[in-house]
Amino acid sequence: MHNCTRLERRQAMSENKHGLYTEIDNEKEFMNITTSEKYVVGHFFHKDFRRCKIMDTHLEKLAAKHYGTRFIRIDVQNAPFLVEKLQVQTLPCVMAWVNGYCQIKLIGFDELGNSDGFQTSLLELKLNNSGK
Repeated sequence: MHNCTRLERRQAMSENKHGLYTEIDNEKEFMNITTSEKYVVGHFFHKDFRRCKIMDTHLEKLAAKHYGTRFIRIDVQNAPFLVEKLQVQTLPCVMAWVNGYCQIKLIGFDELGNSDGFQTSLLELKLNNSGK
């Protein structure tokens, strides 16, 4: 019975796009996700920024590994209100929310060794520590 419950929980999460790294098209949906889901990691990106693409590869890996967390991304060009409200000034900008409250804001690669070649495990550690 315990395994069945775990399987059902995983299936429900999958239906809610847990385990995936999804792009959100509008600010309202982005805000709804960050306030309604328990754990959310959000990436503010620009499609032409190389470092945003690097961050995407790491977040895709983490999304597949951390099923209990919703991983989303939004193009800053589609999010002028949020960019101003959350003071997103440098890209990439990754934020983590727990129960609707922002726990961490990673700006650029400053906290990741300021290197394009940082390890996914370093990003994972920063995000994991933010929820404690």
